[in-house]
Amino acid sequence: MYQFSRSLYRELGPLVTGDRYGTACDNRQHFLESCESAFQRLASDRHYFARPSRTLFNNVRFYFPMAEQVRVYKLIDRYMRVASHFVDEREREGISLDGSPLCCHASTRKGTPCQRVPLPGSKYCPSHKHLEESFATSAAA
Repeated sequence: MYQFSRSLYRELGPLVTGDRYGTACDNRQHFLESCESAFQRLASDRHYFARPSRTLFNNVRFYFPMAEQVRVYKLIDRYMRVASHFVDEREREGISLDGSPLCCHASTRKGTPCQRVPLPGSKYCPSHKHLEESFATSAAA
């Protein structure tokens, strides 16, 4: 996810302005940290990160002039969509972002995390696939 946050920073970094609370250099540093944390959260906690583009934009919008904010939001949204698509593709392949195989999201009866590999296109292994099916039916109702 490093490459996504850095390319967004390279594209939007020159637009960051200074204000009465900090210099442009300080604001660029805060903008970079916000980008990295948002993309890291997208990678690690994607299922509970409802609107990543909106969240990142709300965290960094005051670093940019008003005239550029529409452009900033569109670029943030584009980069977040591409990063989300990248994470989806890796999950479909059964590989996590660090290169290790994915693990099931369920817990065993003893309370330890399940170590089995999930089914393709699913978050759960064959033993726990009933959890995804019951979740889908309750969400539909």
